[in-house]
Amino acid sequence: MDIVLVKEWRKAYRKKFSEHLKKLIDESDRDIATIASIGNIETKAIYRVLADENEPKITTLLPIAKGLDIHPMEFYNFTFSLQELENNS
Repeated sequence: MDIVLVKEWRKAYRKKFSEHLKKLIDESDRDIATIASIGNIETKAIYRVLADENEPKITTLLPIAKGLDIHPMEFYNFTFSLQELENNS
């Protein structure tokens, strides 16, 4: 498999994930500081995921889920198509 293609997939996935997380936050009645406080996580960890800086680990996502009062599976409830990426490359 082409390493460049895999890097592009990962980049596109992080972007979709961060967009979905922003939507979940916007739909909640909590701001990022409140989510961080409830989840006992630093706000910068949330901002890093939103800024698409890294692939979030479960150790980051579980506190965010707690802060949002959602099940962690909700983070992955979005559409992401590798086939579309392959067709656009």
